[in-house]
Parts: sequence; structure tokens; C-alpha cells
Amino acid sequence: MEDGGALTAREGGQGAGEAPQRMPEGSRRVDASGIVSWSAMELSRAVAGREVTCTEVMRAYLEHIERVNPHVCAIVGAQAPELSLEQARERDRELERGESRGWMHGFPYAVKDLAEARGLPWTEGSPLHRDRVAERDAPFVRRVRDAGAVVIGKTNTPEFGLGSQTYNQVWGTTGNAYDPALTAGGSSGGAACALALRMLPVADGSDYMGSLRNPAAFNNVLGLRPSQGRVPGPGFTGQPGVAGPMARTVTDLAWLLSVMAGPHEESPTAFPESGERFREPLERDFRGTRVAWVGDWRGRLATEPGVLEVCRSALSVFEALGCEVTDAVPDFPADELWRTFLTWRWWAALDRYGLYADPAARERMKPEAVWETERGLALSALDVAEAAASRDRWYAALAEFFRDYDYVLAPAAQVFPFAKETRWPEVVGGRRMDTYHRWMETVVPWSLVGVPVIGMPAGFGRQGLPAGLQLVGRPRADFEVLQLAYAYEQSTNWVERRTPAPAAAG
Repeated sequence: MEDGGALTAREGGQGAGEAPQRMPEGSRRVDASGIVSWSAMELSRAVAGREVTCTEVMRAYLEHIERVNPHVCAIVGAQAPELSLEQARERDRELERGESRGWMHGFPYAVKDLAEARGLPWTEGSPLHRDRVAERDAPFVRRVRDAGAVVIGKTNTPEFGLGSQTYNQVWGTTGNAYDPALTAGGSSGGAACALALRMLPVADGSDYMGSLRNPAAFNNVLGLRPSQGRVPGPGFTGQPGVAGPMARTVTDLAWLLSVMAGPHEESPTAFPESGERFREPLERDFRGTRVAWVGDWRGRLATEPGVLEVCRSALSVFEALGCEVTDAVPDFPADELWRTFLTWRWWAALDRYGLYADPAARERMKPEAVWETERGLALSALDVAEAAASRDRWYAALAEFFRDYDYVLAPAAQVFPFAKETRWPEVVGGRRMDTYHRWMETVVPWSLVGVPVIGMPAGFGRQGLPAGLQLVGRPRADFEVLQLAYAYEQSTNWVERRTPAPAAAG
């Protein structure tokens, strides 16, 4: 049995405060802390070289998840451990026959709960979908399975992915890997926390307004928002939301992207090229590379004290690599960027109108979801047309900016991780936020134009909390962004330098 066997939320799937089902005992035990600490590439080589069996890998991860996950609620909707182990045994039998599915053969894997994974809960963090089970795989999930992964469950997300804080009424709240009393960010908070605590070797996320970049920053890992169209998505309308990879190393990030990327018959706007290029070596000389640091957009963005200082401290690393780093901001009104983004997001919220139109369902929806939908209903066709034209003008202005610069650097979030009971920061740097997501405005410019962006560690503030950078590339320059991120990683190695305590303790 390849898929299925999952518990729905109502039937008793793993939620906040619940321990997952106890894993059955096996005859051979391995050191879980050793296996789960490997990078995805190290794990792949160990499995391919028969240094460790897929069953041993699965058992090590399930044991580790059983110990760690109840404290953070990152992995949810888990299928029965025995079923995951049986699927791992089948992967071992395939290797014994000389058959390998791909570089992820035998990997334990969990899918963000906004995407479909056949046989597993697909709640989107909403009580309205509490009992829904996916009947199919999203295209990228099918590719991950085809590459050899065993999908063991889902990763937590806020309701409908709204907000950079992962909490919902179905599974509960995801804690930060470095302090479970704080938020993991969002909306890919479950994935980022699970990676940081070594509960998964790699993970997927999605990003409309920083959902791959913010949780990566808050948990000291990596999240790539690929170029719009790199990973296939549905529909003809170019809404800013995209799926992308998360990992603890840039190489792992690139290899997972190689699986997720490529054309698909269900995606009319997907790029025609495959993801094979992302398996090429990432080493490159960056002497003379021109980098723009936009910071807080010359005081436009409210930031918590200390965030800009941590991010600025990382600029010297790029200079040491030979880059020329300059304070510079594109010539485009920041207020217009924000207005344009809001219009596109409100328009996108109308996808949930069917739920909103039912008064009983509306009563159970997250207030922010209701707010977004009602703003969408108030839009006129002219509003949408003007937002589309503004987005085109911004793309042209950024193209002009990229004539002078090869990359852009920006903070990945305007605050450090905050208390997980806080729905969203209402005041940042002494300024009151006028929406539930204004404190993530730093990600908006790059989402609007669909350019590739990596969220990566910048360092730690005085309270020992992580902060992150956005590394932004030219249109379709995903590989080039990965190359500079790799060079930065070789010089800093933040993921291994500052591991969260539960991971360090094994």
C-alpha cells in the first residue's frame, strides 16, 4: 500500500499537544541523532551506497519526530508509523532488485498542508476542511514520490496560508525551533521548524507574501521562492503565489528544486525547461559582482531594533567574496507597490468566495480571511486593471535597476520571532501596523514580479534569535541566485554553527 492510511483531524491525527502514534519496535536499532543530522545529499549517498537501509532511515526519523515534534507541532496529519515503515521496506526491496527511484529514494517527507498529498489530510489549516482527505497528489508532490520519497504526513500552516504566523484551529500553533514559546513564522512555519529540528531532510513550502522566506529567517534555514513558472502551478492568471523548496544547505535546496521544477500538462504558464540544471555544481567566482542593499527602503519600512544591524553585518561576507555592495533603492514609489500588492491579494482572496458566501462557514473562517475576501468583493474591474498596469511598470523599473546591479539584498523579515500567542505584530519600531501583514512588507516587491529569491540566515540578534536575508536575482536567474547563496553559505555556515538545542541534544 503506497498511500493512504492517514487519520483525519477529527479521527485523531496528530495535533497540538498530542504525541504522534508510537512507532513499532524493530529488530535493528541505529543512532537516530547521526542519521537525522546528515544533509539530504549525505543521506542520499548513504542510501545509494547501502551504508544504511531505508528502513533504518525511516525508523531514525520517526523516533526523532516522536521525541521532538510534540514540543513544536511542526509535522501534522501523520500517517500510521507502521505504514511509513512498510513503505520504507518496499524501498529497500527495490534497491535489492537493483532499482532506485531517484536521489530521494527512501527519504521521509512531509508536504505543506496547503498542497494535496493523496491519502493524507488536506485541511489548509481550516476547520471548514477538518475532515478532508486528498484524493490526488499535487504535481510537485507526485514528482517527489517519483524521486523516491515516502510521504509520512503534512507540515503545519496558518489557515489558508494567510499570515506569517503558523497557527490554526485544526492542528494548533507551531513553535520556533530556537524557542518553542515563539512563532516559527509562516506560512511554511511547520516545514521550516521541522527542518531546523532535523525532523525532515528537505521540505516544500509556498510563497505569496514571504511564506518561504520569513519562516526560513525565523528558524535559521533556507527557503527558495523560485521564478514564477519554474515550479508548475495552476491557472492562466499570474498570481504571485508559488511553490518552492526548503532545506538546510543550498545544494539540498537546488536538488529538491530539480525535482519540483519542469513543465506540466496542468500548468499553462510553467517554464518549458526541466530542472536538471539545478544538479550542476554551484561554485563560481563573484569578483566584481554588483549587489544592491535596499535595507528598509530609506526608512520606509518599520523594523524592530536590531534586525537591520544583523542583516548589515552579513554584507561584509559578500564584500569578502569580491562583490561590490552599494546602498540603493529602485526608482519606483513604495506606496504604489503596497497598493498594487493589496489589490492583487484581494483579488486572489475571491477564490474563497464560495466559503464566504455561506454565513455558517464565514462565521468559522479566520478573521483575516474574511477581511481579504471582503476587500476583494469591493474591487472594481478598473481597480484590477490599474493594479495589473502598475505591476508591469514595476517590472520595467526593476529591469532598469538590474542594468546596474546583478543581485539585490534585503531583510527577510522586519522583526525577530515573537510570542506565538501574538497573532501578528501590531506595532513595529514604534509604528502601528495598519494591516495584519504590513510587518512583512519587505517581501512584497519581489513577489509582485516573480523573480527568484532565497531566504537565508543573516545571523542572530542580541537575544539569540535568528534573522534572515533575502537574496534577489534577475528574472529567471534561479541558478545564479543559488550560486551566490552557496558562496555565502561556504563563508558563514549559519545552519550548522547555531543549531537549535533539541537538535543538538539529538
